[in-house]
Amino acid sequence: MSEIKPYWQNYIDGEWVDGGAGNLTVDDPATGEALAQQALASAQDVDRAVKAAKACHEAGALTEMRPVKRGRMVRAMGTYLLDHIDEIAYVLCREAGKPLWEARIEVEGAARYFEYYGNQCETIEGRSIPLGDSYYDFTVYEPFGVSAHVVPWNYPLEMTARSLSAALTAGNACVVKTPELDPLTNSFIASAAEYAGLPRGAVNIFCGLGREAGASLVSHPDVNQIVFTGSVATGVSIASAAAKNVVPCVLELGGKSAAIAWPDANLDNLVSNVRWGIFFNAGQVCSAMSRLIVHEDVHDEVVERVADMARSISAGPGVDRPEFGPNMGAMISDSQRNRAESMCQQAERQGGRAVVGGRRLNRPGFFLEPTVFDKVTPDMSIAQEEVFGPVLSVLKFGSDDEALRLANGTDYGLVSGIFTADVDRAMKTARRLRAGQVFVNEWYAGGVETPFGGYGKSGYGREKGREALWNYLQTKNIAIAIR
Repeated sequence: MSEIKPYWQNYIDGEWVDGGAGNLTVDDPATGEALAQQALASAQDVDRAVKAAKACHEAGALTEMRPVKRGRMVRAMGTYLLDHIDEIAYVLCREAGKPLWEARIEVEGAARYFEYYGNQCETIEGRSIPLGDSYYDFTVYEPFGVSAHVVPWNYPLEMTARSLSAALTAGNACVVKTPELDPLTNSFIASAAEYAGLPRGAVNIFCGLGREAGASLVSHPDVNQIVFTGSVATGVSIASAAAKNVVPCVLELGGKSAAIAWPDANLDNLVSNVRWGIFFNAGQVCSAMSRLIVHEDVHDEVVERVADMARSISAGPGVDRPEFGPNMGAMISDSQRNRAESMCQQAERQGGRAVVGGRRLNRPGFFLEPTVFDKVTPDMSIAQEEVFGPVLSVLKFGSDDEALRLANGTDYGLVSGIFTADVDRAMKTARRLRAGQVFVNEWYAGGVETPFGGYGKSGYGREKGREALWNYLQTKNIAIAIR
């Protein structure tokens, strides 16, 4: 694999440009060493990007073309990503710390979003409303105009694709602020837009600091709609800035998601799902299975089996882990790893027991051991706050009502899981769980086609599925009086 180029530019108004705020050093999480320099956008660069998107929209460059053509362009972006998957996955592995095989899965997932939403382009249709013989009334759907996207670092490529594909399908011109920690692979999204023939200004992608470029973007008077995935605190700030301009937002703000396991659950299947639920991407997943609520009759056995599984996972540099298997990469940064380790230490002080893990690895890079905590009670910080790392908290329950109290007992409500052979119990429990998505006997069941979003402090609005398109469209009613 060729070396990663030393300097990466931003993409604004159809051109590759330097940043008005200088450069940013991107580190390799597997070594802690500098990987590349990224151009850093200033507030002036943000203004130029928004104005380019506005000019594209007002010119009708996307909205006046036939939907089938726009859909083909969106799909072509996914084709470009798959055609360059080896190169993209290698860069993603190096900048985000993922095992190479996980990075390939992310590239494939990003391409799938462009395929799915590109295929939806011709299906956005209004309806006629009967008002009697004196009127002809109908609705049409129109894009908001300029759609702003603030992308998280845990899936920098896939999360950009998730919102960008739907926004372009709806006919919006887009401005994307990439994460500072791993911005490099978003350059391939810009290259995909060029490859697909999207008009100038339809896609603008830059890296900038949140306090400058991010704040400038979400408060810009010409931005018509905002999508953000990240922390609750930042989401509140973005929603407040958007409210001043009366701009709608989609906010996906993370979770403290729980799986409930009953004695009749298939324990082999449960352990396998715990592996994917909390240790994939080193646990840096907003919908991670961070809590496992286990019936007292099988609690001890489950803890033992899950701990054995965690011990079997090898953590190390992603480039040394090209093949699918029981392995895990680094966390994204030193500060993220330190925060997760600190929460483990706090859990031990509060009475939790680290059955396995809980400490950083004694090696360069930002690694934390795969960790399983037992004797966790709902009042502990580790049971309430998002760790965003490879740390599983196991809680015990006796009755179904107690399990539901525990599962619903946080401020979040993104996803939940149910593991049982009893279909009636599964359905009754699913109805009572406060979560935007409920998985039964398979964590992460579903896909691009299924709507995703949360209750409570997990945010509002829905990504993925047909429902996501309505984030990027507004309804216009046209009433014609017939004389």
